Amino acid sequence: MKAQEVRELSLEDLKDRLATETEALNNLKLTHAVSELENPMQIPAKRRVVARLHTELTARQNAEKA
Repeated sequence: MKAQEVRELSLEDLKDRLATETEALNNLKLTHAVSELENPMQIPAKRRVVARLHTELTARQNAEKA
């Protein structure tokens, strides 16, 4: 998910997507701990998506306060 795609999401969609992606990241980590993933680079890619979502959510919350 690109940063531009994240900016286009509504606030509710952003929160829902963040919850979904965080859960997917946790599932990937658990699966990788039990048995090796076919593509272990999925974990850092998913982590970056979660970070982008967190960044956009924080930016919007700070913009509301200002």
